[in-house]
Amino acid sequence: MDAMGIAKAVVLAVVEGATEFIPVSSTGHQLLVGHFIGFQSPNNTFEVLIQLGAILAILAVYFRRLLGITLALPNDPRARRFVAGILLAFLPAAIIGGIFSKYIKFYLFNPWIVCATLVAGGLVLLVLDDTDLEVKKRDVFDFTLPMDLKIGLFQCLAMIPGVSRSGATIVGAMLMGADKRSATEFSFYLAIPTMAGAFAKDLLDNYKNLSRDDTGLIVIGFIVAFISAFIVVRTVLDYVASHGFRLFAWWRIIVGSLGFAGLIIFG
Repeated sequence: MDAMGIAKAVVLAVVEGATEFIPVSSTGHQLLVGHFIGFQSPNNTFEVLIQLGAILAILAVYFRRLLGITLALPNDPRARRFVAGILLAFLPAAIIGGIFSKYIKFYLFNPWIVCATLVAGGLVLLVLDDTDLEVKKRDVFDFTLPMDLKIGLFQCLAMIPGVSRSGATIVGAMLMGADKRSATEFSFYLAIPTMAGAFAKDLLDNYKNLSRDDTGLIVIGFIVAFISAFIVVRTVLDYVASHGFRLFAWWRIIVGSLGFAGLIIFG
């Protein structure tokens, strides 16, 4: 591990934590940043494994709520239905990711695809923000199981880098009748099994190929990602509820456009 490698790992970890839970695509941002700063990990393992830091940030912020849900499971039907709904929403990504993850990484982890999906997703968010959708659900505990499954199907779109896992689930939830706040909150909860599953699969597939330096960089990335994700999770829910997605939409469009320009100029 040299100083330059550590610096690049820190930059990517800040990007991961800052973008994982907002609808701008953490994977897309990491691929673009990694491309332009010259950071390459074996099979993109670093980018996936440091997501554990972001997962723990969610667990830290939502610890009391998660503990309350767990303790309520034996006696509260709403708590049981909520947990069942999260697991049901996770199922499509688990199946498709388990079967096709290697092919997705090989064919789709491409900076040109990332730029295109960033811009397209930004346009979708602009349209969504200006559309007067009927709100039927304002509490994640009131989501129905069919609604949860449909949101899970939307999440599968995020296997295309640049789409954004949180963006896909938020859009899906709002189209199903959720308001902005509950859609964003459901995305947070759904991130826990989804990201944990991706972490476990990638570690199982690639741990034999990791060198001591790779492991050291992943540990550093994990810590930095935890810190930056913790800060974002503590603030983003209230921001989205008050201001919507326009800022994130324009951010996607600008970053995607700059990415295209950089690829054309610098390759």
